[in-house]
Amino acid sequence: MAKRDYYEVLGVSRTATDSEIKSAYRKLAIKYHPDKNPGDKEAEDKFKEAAEAYSILSDQNQRAKYDRYGHSGVGSSAASASGAGFGGAGFAGFEDILGDLFGFSDFFGSSRKSKSVQRGADLRYDLEISLEDAAKGLKTKIKVPRLETCTSCQGLGATPGSSLTTCPTCNGVGQVRYQQGFFSVSRTCSYCRGTGKIIKDPCQDCQGEGRVAKERSLEIKIPAGVDSGARLRVQGEGEAGIGGGPSGDLYIVISIKEHPIFERQDNNLYCNVSVSFSQAALGSEIKVSTLDGEQQLKVPEGTQTGTVFRLKGHGISSLGGRGKGDLFVTVNVKTPSTLTKEQRRLFEELAKIESGAEATTEKGIFDKVKDIFS
Repeated sequence: MAKRDYYEVLGVSRTATDSEIKSAYRKLAIKYHPDKNPGDKEAEDKFKEAAEAYSILSDQNQRAKYDRYGHSGVGSSAASASGAGFGGAGFAGFEDILGDLFGFSDFFGSSRKSKSVQRGADLRYDLEISLEDAAKGLKTKIKVPRLETCTSCQGLGATPGSSLTTCPTCNGVGQVRYQQGFFSVSRTCSYCRGTGKIIKDPCQDCQGEGRVAKERSLEIKIPAGVDSGARLRVQGEGEAGIGGGPSGDLYIVISIKEHPIFERQDNNLYCNVSVSFSQAALGSEIKVSTLDGEQQLKVPEGTQTGTVFRLKGHGISSLGGRGKGDLFVTVNVKTPSTLTKEQRRLFEELAKIESGAEATTEKGIFDKVKDIFS
């Protein structure tokens, strides 16, 4: 029987991209995989046919030959790919595709070993700092509990001077091979956990694990301008790797304590200050707290409650030192809750003026207020 066109087999056009070809093959592999269709010869044939088509069309050189000469241009490659072992060079990507789909570590008799050397886990450390520290930056020490390489056995897990023996289950390969349908499938050896070695005399300090729990003191630098939610990465300060693998990283997650005076929005700060009625009416200079110390703020006469003043450059520095935010001060005019006899007399006089009882065209209201409180 004449072979079907490879593009027709995968259901794609002749101008299909690599990702479209790969996606089409994935769908067919799931549908016709022998493990999902046990005893179905037709499904097995369709699976092989799709695999053969993919082996050619996924290889740029083979695809170019096929587009020019058809099946005759790739005859030997296609023949090797269609065999039970699927041994063609064009099948280098099958392990990635089908391994992901069906959960196997190796397909088609792959000899790749399970890794006994592993990178250590990343760690997270939550650090709460003050707004002042966030604005100016700081150096501080933290204590991080983590797994570190055992110094007694240097991470090998065996008592110093003793030796490791070859795993009898996998013969030192680290994987055990099974027959899965017509595939040869390799899985990590459960007896030696993929290392290929057995510890006969475990290290007493780490109980054969190669790592021990310790609390490490680290000095870290928090840059000026950090905000809540910032993640600072300290490379290599996570947990120690397994079997001599590299250490993971430490991620410091910042949170800012609530401040009694200031509220932060991006790099700007906001606060409220209270002034007396006479200060608002007559104008005055008041002291305002900032993260840099007290600053003078001029309150012009006639200032209304809710008026916002801006103190430029008294906010938070941007990360990297590029610019600085501002401080926005909202003025609240405070009404006195109790009055002395003299204060009451003056306010009663002011009330008469405001009602127009003694109003004249010669003086404005604020001039009259000045007269009363002067």
